[in-house]
Formats: sequence, structure tokens, C-alpha cells
Amino acid sequence: MPDLIDWQQPRRRPRRLFFVGLAILAVIIYSSRTALSYYVDSLWFASLGYEDVFRKTLGLQWGIFAAFLAATFLFLYGWFLALRKAYQSDLPDDFRIVVGGQALHLPVARILHLLGLVASLVVAVLTAASLMAAWPTFAVYWHAQRATSGAVDPIFGKSISFYLFTLPAWQFITDWLLTLSVVACLIAFFFVFVTGSTRMLSGRRGGYISLPWRGLSVAFGFFLLILAMRVYIGRFDRLFDEHTIFSGVTYADAHVTLPGMLVVCASLILGAGIAMINVVMLPRLRWLMTAVVPAVACYLVVQIFGWYVSSFIVKPNELVRERPYIGYNIELTRQAYGLDRLAQREFPAETTVEAADPANNQATLQNIRLWDWRALQDTLRQIQEIRTYYDFPDIDIDRYQINGSTRQVMLAARELNVEKLPESSRNWINEKLIYTHGYGITMNPVNGFTPEGLPTLILSNMPIQSNVKSIVVSRPEIYFGELTNTDVYVKTRQQEFNYPQGENNSLTSYEGDGGIVLGSFLRRLLIASDRGDLTKLPFSDDISRDSRLLMRRNVRDRVTALAPFLTYDFDPYIVVGDDGRLSWIMDAYTTSDSYPYSRQYSLGDALVNYMRNSVKVVIDAYDGTTTFYVLDPQDPIIMAYRQIFPNLFKDAAAMPSALREHMRYPELLLRLQASVYGLYHMTDPQVFYNREDLWTVASEVGMDESGQQRTQAMEPNFVLMKLPGETAVEFVEILPFTPANRNNLIGWIAGRSDGEKYGTSMVYDFPKTKLVDGPLQIEARIDQNAQLSGQLTLWNQQGSHVRRGTLLVIPCGHALLYAEPIYLQAERSPMPELRLVVLALQDRLAYGPTFESAMRALFGGEVSSLSGATTPAEPERGASSPTTAIKTVADANALVTGAAKDLADYQRLTAEGKLGEAGQKLEQLKRKLDELSAHQK
Repeated sequence: MPDLIDWQQPRRRPRRLFFVGLAILAVIIYSSRTALSYYVDSLWFASLGYEDVFRKTLGLQWGIFAAFLAATFLFLYGWFLALRKAYQSDLPDDFRIVVGGQALHLPVARILHLLGLVASLVVAVLTAASLMAAWPTFAVYWHAQRATSGAVDPIFGKSISFYLFTLPAWQFITDWLLTLSVVACLIAFFFVFVTGSTRMLSGRRGGYISLPWRGLSVAFGFFLLILAMRVYIGRFDRLFDEHTIFSGVTYADAHVTLPGMLVVCASLILGAGIAMINVVMLPRLRWLMTAVVPAVACYLVVQIFGWYVSSFIVKPNELVRERPYIGYNIELTRQAYGLDRLAQREFPAETTVEAADPANNQATLQNIRLWDWRALQDTLRQIQEIRTYYDFPDIDIDRYQINGSTRQVMLAARELNVEKLPESSRNWINEKLIYTHGYGITMNPVNGFTPEGLPTLILSNMPIQSNVKSIVVSRPEIYFGELTNTDVYVKTRQQEFNYPQGENNSLTSYEGDGGIVLGSFLRRLLIASDRGDLTKLPFSDDISRDSRLLMRRNVRDRVTALAPFLTYDFDPYIVVGDDGRLSWIMDAYTTSDSYPYSRQYSLGDALVNYMRNSVKVVIDAYDGTTTFYVLDPQDPIIMAYRQIFPNLFKDAAAMPSALREHMRYPELLLRLQASVYGLYHMTDPQVFYNREDLWTVASEVGMDESGQQRTQAMEPNFVLMKLPGETAVEFVEILPFTPANRNNLIGWIAGRSDGEKYGTSMVYDFPKTKLVDGPLQIEARIDQNAQLSGQLTLWNQQGSHVRRGTLLVIPCGHALLYAEPIYLQAERSPMPELRLVVLALQDRLAYGPTFESAMRALFGGEVSSLSGATTPAEPERGASSPTTAIKTVADANALVTGAAKDLADYQRLTAEGKLGEAGQKLEQLKRKLDELSAHQK
């Protein structure tokens, strides 16, 4: 008789206790770090006045986690216990096997129990964690019952709110149930395997194993039911399918696939019934195989029939069959991206100087942006950074009241980049306590240049200086910005560096209420542990109870932490308020990928088919106060979030008027709308199907990082102008279109930013019978000009290189004005200087060393020149500015018009025999001709 070896030995217990203790310790460490992080986050939210937002978000996240964790664990572990009890006779508590002449006792029951418990818990945790990240989907589903929309889709008759809120939640739930059913089948199959194995090991090789098939039949039947549910819900996914011509349900889908999916759904339910029959009858494996036959057969029939309809009914008559579905796609895509709100007008795009009407478009001409933002950024880094650790991360374009008139300006925030501090200064005290903030901004007119080709600065230097009395910065310190990526401690005993001042530095102390109060030693210890300053912060003599922690100072990180369910524009812009404080404004969007029948477009790394600019976020650059203003109360998504977080959002009317004056049409939205409009301006299904009038955003010549020229899509351009058909000057964002694969312009889109017109947009169509030059064609005309080309080539060979700014296309009167600045940059200096300004109309090209000289050449009849030699050092009367040049042209036009009228009157009066009156008209005609001759001189 072989010796018996007991599998369980007492010496194993300490090892088991060790691993259990280790697991408990790991859980405690992880839980404590999580709890510590939540504690600091709660302090941060409370410092901003959004503690209720933190509690609600945390409650939603962990409520969803707990619900799905409990449901998943109870289902899986309960299913495991049920199977274990059903197969108890084949699963003895101890199992004895003989290996190498020795008998081993296997504690089968105990091993299975531990395996089932651990596996169920692991699967439950992983599943709940994945669904926890989808808390916004479940939150809006729960709270969006009152945010319904009256519009319905044309196929299923469901409301838009069903697709935005209900369907995504259903998809998550069915995916979860499908996962559970698959795991349940795996558990049942595991018991089949274990039961069969124990019988084989025990020597009972004969007999039929019946019970395991019953358990697997139950699990397989459940799987088929959930699969039927998934197929039923999957019918709605057809509304989001992308096809070559259009998006959404096709003719074949409507007439074959969708009804066929219902048949497949019914066949899956039938298969589940067959699997259940296998439970009560003598279980056989072939019944389980039979259960899937109806669904597979129906699926194949639907696929074959769908192929037949598509190939032999739709393809030969595609336009006729698909016309209504193309119409659905056009209508709902335009709704999803707000294109149905666009106003559409005709723009004549005339070519003459008179059509530009310079006398009545002085505001536009005086605000043409000649500073390319990249060139300005490089220049500011040379003349206004002052110290190497400052940087200008971006250039913003806005409008301000300057000396009683609205002027377009460019602003740049001077931020402190701790990465640029000298290595000898890179220590905890400098980075956390002393170098805490940037200082001030620069502001310059978009076409203001010094005689050396540098920007004419309105705001500059440190301490900040203003050349305009109405624009003053009272709080120039920038504690929150685009480069503020580190935590700092303020209100300490250590004074902060403010700005360099001769051999000494100007120092300051934070006076705001932003940040987390450090308080007691214990609270300081907890904060330091979370922020990675455990060895320094609690023991620093510079830190007091009143000191504050400023964290999440990057404005992008800040708003994302507060409202992660919104999509944010990549370009926040700085604003100077009437009180002299600096604020950042960020555009926030609500997006979705489940708007029915709408075409999907890329937005960063995501695909969306619905977008609204529903929120403006304002962040104070000094104390970090962050406020969310709702601008589109008709957007159902933002209305749902307002129900969830009522204290997070404010009405647009609550925004201070000084900030409202600086809101601008969102750049990201205009880009996306322009891309969509290029295809979906064709509202006739036949034109859409044939792609007869496909548009694209116009291309321009740009420069890559190496300085090489390349062709790229144009960027939106902000312009102060009088829109055609309007009377007031507005701050407008424009983007021109070209026909697909062509360079000539076909139209342009404009987003409006001022007053009650904010957020509206217009499209101006050019006559299709007229050829209007596009940016690339104007660039070609510049390159083909012998004098310009020769000068640019010469400059590129003398230790410098030519840098061409963005070519702007600006509607002016009834014509298009093209403007391009050309800079000269020394190879050893990154500071470009303006050397030429090129202006063009459809049939004229003019240039000069200054904007004024180019204007005189274009509108005043002067000869274009590459230098200022032909231009008097002291500007002549009537030619000292663009305004004077415009007035001269306007006066000449008026004289020509008056002379023509006098001539017509003279001829009429002579024919009528009124010779006396005719003589007077002749004298008036002579005087006007004399004045016109004097103007030309």
C-alpha cells in the first residue's frame, strides 16, 4: 500500500498568512494614497467654491463603481456557487491521486472555492473600474429626462435626446451584460472540464456526464438572450455608419438589414429557448449546437439578400433609391454642426479699385493685420522677454477701444518658464517659493511698426508701461496661464520674485484669496505627502499657517479637472479687463458621436458628429477664479449637465460686460464648420451625390519648423470690418473656400463676435461664372513679379533669409483685398523685421516698404517701390496715411462722377434749347476737370 502524503501541512499556514497580510497591506497603501488624493482634491474644489461639484462627481463615480462591482460579483460568484452545488457529487472535498507510487490528497472543494471567489472579485473590480470612467454617460442619462428634444430621426422615430443620452447608456449596459454572459459560459465550461477530469482521475471513465451540460445550457441560453438584446440595440448603430457617399441608414439597410436584424433577434431568442429545453430534457451537446443554427441561418439569409438588393436593385439606380436617405443625412448633419443657422448671401467679388470702396471701408483698411503671429512671437521673445526664463507661449488677437476708436490688436502674456531657470537656481525654494509667476503682457496694433520694422507697443516692459490712458494693467502678475505647470506656495515668509529691475529685483507677496490654505502641521503633512513635498514642506521655516498652495495652475488642466465632460479649445486667450485685471477666456464645447444620420469628423483624437460651443470659461490670471458661463441654453447636453451640477454653471448674462466685449467666435468651431460646410452646403441630393460643387478650405503657402515653404490649409483670420450688407464695424473671423482641387476662391464663411450677433455665422457665395484668385494664385503673382522676385532672391543671398507672412484675404466693399507682409530675418538673429507689404486686388498688384506706401500704390496711383527712396522723408499732405490716400481717391471719384453728370446735363439742356442753363453746366464741368487735374498732380 503506497504511503499517504497529506497535501495540507501546518507549515503552509504561515506562508498563506504572509501573502494575505501582504495583500491587505497593498490594499491599505493604495486606499490611503487614493483617500489622500481625494482629500487634497476636495480642498482644491472647495477653494474654488465648487465643493459640491467634487462631492457629486465622487458620488457618481463611486456609486457606479459600487453598483456594478456588487452586481457583477454577486452574479458571477452566485453562479459559481450554484454550479458547485449542482456538481457537488462529482467534486469531493478531498481527492486522492497516486503519483510515483505516493498518494496525494487534493482539497478540490477548497481550491475551487478560493478560485471562484478570487476570479469573481477580480472580474468584478475590472468591470466596475471600466464602467466607472463612463460616469458622465450614466449621469446625463439619469438627469436628461427633462432635457428632451422635439426633433426625431426619420427611420425609428426616436427623439434626438434618445440618441444623445439613452442609447449610449444602453450600449454600456448591454456590453456589460454580454461580458457577464461570456464569463458565465466560461465558468460553466470550466465545471464541465473539472467534473470530467475528476471522473477520469478517479477511474470512472464510463458513463455519460449529464449535469455539466445543464449548467452550460443555462449559461449559453443567457448569452443568446443578451446577444439578442445587443442585436436589437445595434439596429440604431446603423444611423451612424459611414458610407462612401453619405452617412446613416441606406436603402438596403432600411429594406433588408433592419428588418433582418429583428429576425435575427427573434432567432436568437428561439435559440435561447432551445438551450433552456436542453436543461429540462436529457442534456445533449448537439442541442446547444442546434440553438445557434436559427440565428446563423437567418444572418446568412439577411446578408445574401442584402447583397442582392445592394448589387442589383440599388447600384443600377443608386441616386433614385438613395435620394431620401441622402436628404436625411444632409438635413441632420447641418443640424448637428449648426449649419442650419447659417445665413447665406451673395458676394459679387468685383475686381476694380472702385469696387473696394476704400472711402467707406477705412476701419477695415486701418486694421489689416500685417504682423504674422509667428513673426511677432519671435520678435517679442527678443525685445520683451527681458530674462531667459520668460516666454511668450502664444499670440492672441482681439479688439480694444483706443483713443475713441475700435482697433484690432495682438496680445502676448509674458509667462515664467521654470524649465529655463539656470541650473544653479533649480532648487525647491526657487521653484516653489520665489519664482512663482509671470509678469505682464504686451499689446500692439496689428499693423503698427517702428521705422526699424519692429512692433509699436501699447503695453510693454516691466514694470508694465501703457501708451494709451484707457488701457491699464493693475494686476500684471500671472499665477495661472499656459506655462504654469508646477505647484507653488504663496503667502510665505519668503518674498516672491516679481520682475527684474536693474541690478536688483522687484519682490512681491501674493495678495489674492486663491489656493488651498495649508493650516495646521497635520494638514500640511497630508498636503505635502500628496504633492511630493513630504521632506521639505512640513519642515520649511518659510511656510506658515496662512501660506497657500496653488495647484493645477495650467488653465487647460484647471478646467479639465473641474468639468472633464466638456471639450476645450486648444487656444485660450488673454483679456485685459476694465479694472486692469488679466483673465483667460477658453471656449468649451459639448460633443457627441451619436447624433443620428450625422457625418463624423475628427476632432483631435476623437470622432464627433455633433458639436456646440455652449460654454465660455473665464479664469482669473491672478487668483485662479474659474467661472463657467452657458451661452447656448438650447443645447440639450449642457442643459443635462446643468441639472447635475447647478452651481458649476452661470447664465451668460452674469458675465461682466467688460469680458463680453472680448468674446470671439470659437476658432475650433469655425474650422470644423468650414470642413463640414464644404460638402454639406450642397442641399440638393442629386448635386450632393454627384459632388458637383465640393468645396475645401483655401490653401496658402506656409513655413514648416525648418523654414521651408509648404502648402497648408488657411487658418481663420480675425478682421475688423463692415460685413457686406451691414452698417456697423464688427470683429469677424473669416475663412475662404476654394472648389475641390482648384485654387480659385468660391466663397467665404464669417463668424461674428460682437453684441447680439455673437455666435452667428454667415456664408458669402461668389458668382460661379467669375474666376476669383485664391491665395496660391496671388502668391504665384508675387513670385512672377520680376522686381519682387529679384529682390527676394537677393535678400536670401546676403546672410539673411526672407520670411513671408500669412497671406490675408479680406473682403473690402464689393471686392477682395489680399495682403501679405514680407519680413527679413538675419540668419544669426531670430528677430524678423518688416521690409515689404504686398497688397493686391483681383487685377492689380502693389507693394511698398511700408503699409502706407503700398496703399498709395494700390489706391492712389503711385508707382510701387521696393525702397523708401521715392517716398518723401516727411509725408506729403494728403499722402501721409492710408486714410489720406483713401480720401484722395474718394475725392477723385466724386469729381469724376460730378463731371459725368454735368456733361449729361449740358447735352440735355442744349437739346432742349436752354442754352443759358447749358452754359452754366459747362462752366461747372470745366471747374471739376481742373480740380481732377490738380489731384492727379
